[in-house]
Amino acid sequence: MAKPDQHYLPALPDADHFRSLEWIEQANVPVLAIGRDYGSGLIVPLHSHSRTQLWWARSGVVLVHTAGGRWMIPPGHALLIPAGMEHSAEMVSDVRMHSIYISSAMNRARRPLVLEITALVGSLIDELVGLENETTSDRREQLITDLLLEEIPRLKERPLGLPFPQDRRLAALCRQFLKAPSANANTDEWAARLGISRRSFTRLFRREMGISFVTWRQQACIFASLPRIADGEPVTTVALDAGYDNVAAFTTMFRRMLGAPPSLYLRGQQT
Repeated sequence: MAKPDQHYLPALPDADHFRSLEWIEQANVPVLAIGRDYGSGLIVPLHSHSRTQLWWARSGVVLVHTAGGRWMIPPGHALLIPAGMEHSAEMVSDVRMHSIYISSAMNRARRPLVLEITALVGSLIDELVGLENETTSDRREQLITDLLLEEIPRLKERPLGLPFPQDRRLAALCRQFLKAPSANANTDEWAARLGISRRSFTRLFRREMGISFVTWRQQACIFASLPRIADGEPVTTVALDAGYDNVAAFTTMFRRMLGAPPSLYLRGQQT
């Protein structure tokens, strides 16, 4: 397996970033593994890969933008980005990233997926990224790679992707909502702000998003809460700011989406 010059590459200026992309494209191996540290607030500019990318937030929170939506990668999760899909990224906090680049012939993902990383997959990725500092046999490396590729399709998908509309007026409302999410927002309010009927709004929203307004609102509230929880803000404060009547209601929705309550979720992923 070809490897970068260093185990962890620092966050890079645009020119160096695109040189790194060129190196990835030219590598003549089926699977690449790279570790990189990013500082909070850093923006990775729009780009794409000819390979499928599994971008694992080893620690920290990442927000990835595509033409069709936004995708949150909290600790313990990875985003599977299809080959050829343009995307940019924003570091919500300091981030340690492990990326696996897989030949498109070996993985034909058609849409981004947020996947929960198991202990086994995490260990396998760590091993591949850490091979730069070790001497290991080709057979061992191949066995690790083969098992990783076998396990990736078994990972659980989590609903941390948020559809985003093409319609400019609706997109503006969605951006405002993410800045100040409210579990009490309703269809009539949004329809009135767009100057259309409730029925027309419902049709527009589903056509643009592929899901109902209520479903999107629930997902968006949790989506927007993750960076604050990752920063250590009290769950009670985050829940009340999001318009929930009590912490229990927020926790129930959080658990339904992510499989664990917020008090344990991110804390348990920080390893």
